[in-house]
Amino acid sequence: MDNQSSLSEFHWIMNMVQTIDAGLVVLDKDLKVQLWNDFMSNHSGITARDMQDSPLFSHFPELPEAWLRSKIESVFLLKNNAFTSWEQRPYIFRFSNYRPVTGISDFMFQNMTIIPLASFTGEVTHVSLIIYDVTDIAINRLQLDKANEKLARLSQTDALTQLNNRHNWNTLVDNEFKRVKRYEQVSTLMMLDIDHFKKVNDTYGHVAGDKVIAEVSRVIRESIRETDFAARYGGEEFSICLTNTSTNNAVILAERLCKAIESTLVIDDGNVIQVTISIGMAEFTVNTDTVDTWTKNADCALYKSKENGRNQYTIF
Repeated sequence: MDNQSSLSEFHWIMNMVQTIDAGLVVLDKDLKVQLWNDFMSNHSGITARDMQDSPLFSHFPELPEAWLRSKIESVFLLKNNAFTSWEQRPYIFRFSNYRPVTGISDFMFQNMTIIPLASFTGEVTHVSLIIYDVTDIAINRLQLDKANEKLARLSQTDALTQLNNRHNWNTLVDNEFKRVKRYEQVSTLMMLDIDHFKKVNDTYGHVAGDKVIAEVSRVIRESIRETDFAARYGGEEFSICLTNTSTNNAVILAERLCKAIESTLVIDDGNVIQVTISIGMAEFTVNTDTVDTWTKNADCALYKSKENGRNQYTIF
């Protein structure tokens, strides 16, 4: 091949390197920049001339130096490609995101490939960092994950009360039952319902009844700990599992719930509605053979509260 052909080939290769829609950086063994293409110049604001023969990390102190050095050194040593994705590390270089479609992100998500570059003798003398802009892919994936998470949450939550629905409650309480049984720990199951709720519906209507249920649910949500879980068990009945809690300690929450709900006023169409609740509690013991037994024990205590005049709690 004559010199003219060689120069022509070199020209179009360099033109391709400069115009490719990906970042291309070539580093020597001292991690000094030998090639810095237009993609990198445009997004970093630093020209190839300024980067030439200068240490990469001197221009980008925010780079994860220890991690990136380790990656690059492994490529020199093993002579194999190395990869990293945006899921492992959202970006290598902190470049702004200019894509209008994915404007919800203020930085460019990136994948990176590190390729060993060998001389004619087979020695790896340089490495090439190829930076891919995968912002569109990453944002779409994150939005999909967020939508799926929201869908999963909706499928587990009762719309009116924002508590766990009955189906999810069954899963949660079954897991808690297995845990306390296996590790011989203690938890308390609490069943409660709104006293004379049918009278509320008959007097004020179902819209008012829903408001009452929503307010009672709010009090429950704000009263329990993060380690506890509660559900709308059905209609005006609720269930709460107090993890790692004996009935003696659960009494504190029962008293607080009774007082808080009795003092809560629900306003509907000019009417002021005040309700009370009845509570039954059952502690897990060695004789609690199934979840159904545990639930029935708490239900039995709930009925005792109602028989004894309502607006109170009973321990099984």
